Amino acid sequence: MTTDSRESDLRKTVSEIGQDEFIWLEGLRNEKALAWAHEQNSVTLSAFTHGKDFDPIREKVLQGLNSPEQIPGVWKCDNDWYNFWQDAKNPKGLLRKTTLDEFRKAEPRWETVLDVDALGKAENIEWVFSGFLNLKPGFERAFVVLSPDGGDACEVREFDLKTKEFVTGGFYLPVAKSRISWIDVDHMFVATDFGEGSMTDSGYPRIVKIWQRGTPLSEAVTVYSAGQKDMMAAGYQGSDGDIKRNYVVRVIDFYHREVFLVDETRSLVKIDIPDDAKFTTWQEWILIEPSSEWQVNGQRWPSGSLLTMNFDAFMAGERTLKPLFVPDTGSALSGVTQTRDQLNGYSHTRDHIILSLTRDVVNRLEVLTPKNGEWQREPFGHVPELSKISAWGVDDKTNEYFMSVSGFLQPASLSLGNLDNGANAEAELLKQDPSHFDASRYQVSQHFAQSDDGTRVPYFVISRKNVVYDGKNPTLLYGYGGFEVSLEPYYLGVSGVSWLDRGGVFVVANIRGGGEYGPEWHKAALKEKRLRAYEDFASVAKALIASQITSPAHLAAQGGSNGGLLVGNMLTRYPELFGAIVCEVPLLDMQRYTQISAGASWIAEYGDPQKPEEWAFIREFSPYHNIDPQKKYPPVLFSTATSDDRVGPDHARKMAAKMQALGIPDVYFYENTEGGHSAAADKTQSAFKRALVSEFLLHFIGRKP
Repeated sequence: MTTDSRESDLRKTVSEIGQDEFIWLEGLRNEKALAWAHEQNSVTLSAFTHGKDFDPIREKVLQGLNSPEQIPGVWKCDNDWYNFWQDAKNPKGLLRKTTLDEFRKAEPRWETVLDVDALGKAENIEWVFSGFLNLKPGFERAFVVLSPDGGDACEVREFDLKTKEFVTGGFYLPVAKSRISWIDVDHMFVATDFGEGSMTDSGYPRIVKIWQRGTPLSEAVTVYSAGQKDMMAAGYQGSDGDIKRNYVVRVIDFYHREVFLVDETRSLVKIDIPDDAKFTTWQEWILIEPSSEWQVNGQRWPSGSLLTMNFDAFMAGERTLKPLFVPDTGSALSGVTQTRDQLNGYSHTRDHIILSLTRDVVNRLEVLTPKNGEWQREPFGHVPELSKISAWGVDDKTNEYFMSVSGFLQPASLSLGNLDNGANAEAELLKQDPSHFDASRYQVSQHFAQSDDGTRVPYFVISRKNVVYDGKNPTLLYGYGGFEVSLEPYYLGVSGVSWLDRGGVFVVANIRGGGEYGPEWHKAALKEKRLRAYEDFASVAKALIASQITSPAHLAAQGGSNGGLLVGNMLTRYPELFGAIVCEVPLLDMQRYTQISAGASWIAEYGDPQKPEEWAFIREFSPYHNIDPQKKYPPVLFSTATSDDRVGPDHARKMAAKMQALGIPDVYFYENTEGGHSAAADKTQSAFKRALVSEFLLHFIGRKP
């Protein structure tokens, strides 16, 4: 069938069939949908990958991604330092280890533990490494988690770290969205697809069992069952040095949960905290972060506080909580940090807690130390203006910590320090990421836009130092605005090659729905308040236009996943502000999102479209239902992955097909086969996609007379 005849048939479908006339494009492996996607890919690749600049940009990006000088992220297992590494020679990656003395060298000597490329070749499966869970304290065994296509559904295998082989007859789970944790060498928590009725409506496990080595999975002992409408259930072990505690968690929805301590008799004792609070333990302490105001023991604690007391005393009913952090206007626990625990902005060493705090999205660190029943605090680390500093404990046995400093123009560094030497002692610089572009040509500034309701919305602008405010600068505005995810400064890396060095300005918007100002900033854009996030993003776009750094013809919006929903709404609600839209792995059909992949797990974020009173407000931010054939829309590129079993490729397929059927021009679509929700299974695929996006953007918003 030719493209013209297919478009003719689609227009006919629009006029003759009901509201969801493109439901035939749903389904990860739907052959008819895949044939349509293949045809769309041909059109898109023909338009944007045959120019003279595409291959050079792709190669530069790939060289950056594969740079042998990039910092190998390591984690410590006893005296070994493990790393997962991908490069041109090992696209699927190597699990490898070294010693600290070797790691200090410019070119460490690594010992291969698992070659994922070789494994895939031997088994004829394109395995994607998805996780590694080691067994403390001996670190002799681990669970290796492998995805056959980069999706969330994975296989779990027990691995012997000494022999570097999978354990014959060991713990094994076939491909599923499992939740696992070690208890000891002979026992594990397992929540997986046990068969009919064992998964929630969200597609996650609802039954938690304890599985004993040497017995079939069918004989594993059930310790908890969540409801069908709950999001999921899981069991896990919290380990702080010599203290080990086992827990079961019932995840009611994305923001509400019940947690139970599993005692020695395998009975469950509920942790009596608000169901929207986060918590963890450290040594003898419980740490609690309430997401709503919490009145307890005659005191009122605001959302986003961090509170602590003795764990055993708390379980016995005492509530003499002490504050480790109480937010004020503009400050919050950092929403993005490298940490080994559940709470925002928190990590620890053997004797200290490290807090990451932000004010107007710029962070700082503090070290907290319990002493004689009180908590001492010291400032920790130094960071350049508008940059990001992170620190996290190396293990539970020492006070060693890693520290990383980076910024939009500053490659990340990795230092090793020890709090035994004091919080202000200089840490040892171990590694420095390479520069991928000449940062001296660029500048970073922070600004604030005023949203429709008067809210002050921060945003970062990265541009050339000699930028001319003539309204003609190609400008890419990026955002997310959901799930309490914060967009803090990070090194732009190969984005400098694919965008800044090609004359572009890059902007990051810190809109409501994120976690930049704590839980209340997130809740300000939940459900019926969702439009506030989109008003915030549009206000940043308007501010960029008003400043004449750009204009609608030269301004593009980019976002993925929930950010794809964000820019989908820019497309349908604010088309006059943008010259192009890049919409990646998006949610777009908000009427059927709960029936696609893991969509039901996000009802707490967006609402339930099956309830008429909630569909009434959801429809306002459902791009698929707000396309108006009478409007003029900017060019749009939808990208997704066949293997995305989290959001699903259905949304992008249907949106592109519907717009094309209505005769809307410049609607492009690209679907990668592998990669799951990241839409790229390796660095070669990632470089290809980045170059594709760069070419698309400059084609439509590049600097023109």
